Amino acid sequence: MYHTDDTIVAIASAPGGAARGVVRISGPAAVAIVSACFDPQPKRPLDTLRSATVLSGTFRLSGPHARNLPADVYLWPGRRSYTREPVAEIHTIGAPPMLSAVLNTLSAAGARPAEPGEFTLRAFLAGRLDLTQAEAVLGVIDARGEDDFRAALAQLAGGLAQPLNLLRGSLLDLLAELEAGLDFADEDIQFITASQIEAQLGRAAGILEGIGQQLAGRGRSDGTARSALVGWPNVGKSSLFNALSRHAAALVSSEPGTTRDYLIADLDLDGIACQLIDMAGVQPDDGGEPIARVAQQMTASQARGCDVRMLCLDSTRPLNSWEQRELAMNQAVEQVVVLTKCDGQRRVSLPCDAVETSALAAQGLDDLRHALRRAVARRAETAASLTAERCADSLRLASESLERAAELNRTSGGEELIAAEIRLGLNELGKIVGTIYTDDVLDRIFSRFCIGK
Repeated sequence: MYHTDDTIVAIASAPGGAARGVVRISGPAAVAIVSACFDPQPKRPLDTLRSATVLSGTFRLSGPHARNLPADVYLWPGRRSYTREPVAEIHTIGAPPMLSAVLNTLSAAGARPAEPGEFTLRAFLAGRLDLTQAEAVLGVIDARGEDDFRAALAQLAGGLAQPLNLLRGSLLDLLAELEAGLDFADEDIQFITASQIEAQLGRAAGILEGIGQQLAGRGRSDGTARSALVGWPNVGKSSLFNALSRHAAALVSSEPGTTRDYLIADLDLDGIACQLIDMAGVQPDDGGEPIARVAQQMTASQARGCDVRMLCLDSTRPLNSWEQRELAMNQAVEQVVVLTKCDGQRRVSLPCDAVETSALAAQGLDDLRHALRRAVARRAETAASLTAERCADSLRLASESLERAAELNRTSGGEELIAAEIRLGLNELGKIVGTIYTDDVLDRIFSRFCIGK
């Protein structure tokens, strides 16, 4: 793995010519090395500076291209920098030969050329970022559009780290209560009851499931979101599917249960790719023919794998008990509530906002597209795909540990075994945020970066 006790340097601006380019240097000797090559105006010793400062002056190139370059130096002399060590950025003429000459001069003065991702690696090792935020830096660099860029910025700002750290904190508190009880097992003191353990494990499992759902959509390599039309039979899902996809691929009938298989159409939501899925209507109590049971299994499978759930409700009749429960549930994925058949007499009352549509009258379709686009964009903001790929196993193992702990609590399996399972779950969460890591993991992550970041 990389050394972290020397001073590194790299060109930090994008390849190619520009009016201004940046060379970054970080490490314990950064101030001394820059002082040997840079003359600030007015003159002042750089080693006397104690806070972040911008200095104008000239940078003295060495070697065959020896000359003076106009330059500004952005200097962080203490630990309040990106890497929590002395850092300087030399801003000068952005011609590639000039920047290479600055790099060579700083290298000759004692700096080592940086490896890919080494600046961000130092920020991680110094505690400035956790691993999910370090991966978000790569997401910002590699963003292919506005939505990718906003997704990476949200993760960099702690959109994933915050719920993970809250989850780890709550599990550590629970573990402390359990271990206190074990330490005083011979005393007549009860630190936590079985019902309290159950409640805390249940909340933790819910948070973990939400994080898993957040990461699931970003883990797909093609980056295409999936939206499923979900609802009771004969609410108009297939008509809506045909209207949104602009071709009559789905069979439409007034008979409930017409759709047995599922259909997929590709949508372009103003630059955001989305797959729209039409499925069989949900019938939770259906115990009938085998074909119907298979259709229900496929519906459940597709609904679990979607990023956005479009809950379709028939505006011409009151809600049934299943629809009422679905509206009351806190869904793990983004949900858009859609009222269908709004060209007819409305006989439904909703406790929430909904997009009013009519496939027959082509009513509300643009509003639905806009609502779907917003939901897909919000879903994309949850995490960078790199994090999803890396964390899948740890999330699964942490979830399994919490399930086993909950089962032990229900069957009075002993607080010592419950505590052991919680420790296993905490270890897996530690791998996600980087409190537990190996050199191989760090190398796999940071080797994907470009030099200078």
